[in-house]
Amino acid sequence: MNPRTRTALFWGGALLAFLVVLFVLRSILLPFVAGMALAYALNPVADWLEAHRISRLWAAIMILLVFIVVVLLVLLALGPVLVGQLIDLVDRAPAYIEQLQDLLGLAINTEVAAFLGLDADSIRDSVRSMLGSGGQVLSTFLQSLLSGGRFVGNVLSILIITPFVAFYLLRDWHRVVTWVDDLLPKDYADDIRRLAREIDENTARFVRGQLLVGFILGVFYAVGLLIIGVNYGLLIGLIAGLVSFVPYLGFAVGFGLSMVVAVVQFWPDWVMPLAALGLFMVGQLLESYVLYPRLLGASVGLHPVWLFFSLFAFGLLFGFVGLLIAIPAAAAVGVLFNFAVERYRDSAMYRGHEP
Repeated sequence: MNPRTRTALFWGGALLAFLVVLFVLRSILLPFVAGMALAYALNPVADWLEAHRISRLWAAIMILLVFIVVVLLVLLALGPVLVGQLIDLVDRAPAYIEQLQDLLGLAINTEVAAFLGLDADSIRDSVRSMLGSGGQVLSTFLQSLLSGGRFVGNVLSILIITPFVAFYLLRDWHRVVTWVDDLLPKDYADDIRRLAREIDENTARFVRGQLLVGFILGVFYAVGLLIIGVNYGLLIGLIAGLVSFVPYLGFAVGFGLSMVVAVVQFWPDWVMPLAALGLFMVGQLLESYVLYPRLLGASVGLHPVWLFFSLFAFGLLFGFVGLLIAIPAAAAVGVLFNFAVERYRDSAMYRGHEP
């Protein structure tokens, strides 16, 4: 067996073992992965403070204290309102679904069905069945989320363990990076460093850009829905901003929830539902033509389809932890794929036998 094959088998086996360990320990990884993500996001601030003659230890302490205070203030200001709206929405979800079924049943009249060549009663039954099943699944999911002991345990573990993990990683960031760098195989160290830099740049640009986009859109949608007077406007707007890290998903979720609530709330008046529709159309234009070009640009390199697949795949395998690691994993796979294509184009397999 030649050295290249041996090396490939070794690193392939190491990667497989790492993924198996992640899968086995996925139920306890959330606070540690969250701590690593927090340290990664705040490391540039620590580097800036260190460059201004503040020790790494004090930089880490200051950053974590400010972050914790900001989070606590936000939770104290918005937490009770959001939790109250979420609990109320869960309680009233079945009634909203039932009202929407009745409204759609009225909208699907015999003349419209006849024009389409369909039977009105069968359409109404299908719509009622579909909405009923979807509403039951959503209501069950939200109730289990609010009352589940695992959810409470995850929240407590994040509040207690994550700050400690983030603090120690911030303090020892450069030592950890140096230690890992020293373990790189000497023959491939330069290539690995180059790939790691590309992965880091892609991930950092995407995550920081998407956080800004999501924050701006969340505030825009929440304020707009509150002005219109849609019930749960603050909750719906912030949810739309939160899931905007996936292109078009924030728009789809926020638009769907706001339209259901607005139609049921204001029926038979269509002015406010149309206002909610206009709000999300403006938000989509703002996202597509202003925020994305200015905050992310075209150089991030994460295609929406690939991002969707990564989120679903890692979420299925590792749960919420998978959602946290999906974006850097997608960036890493994209960089490695481009590197593999580059090497393939330089190989004899691609170029063939040159004269």
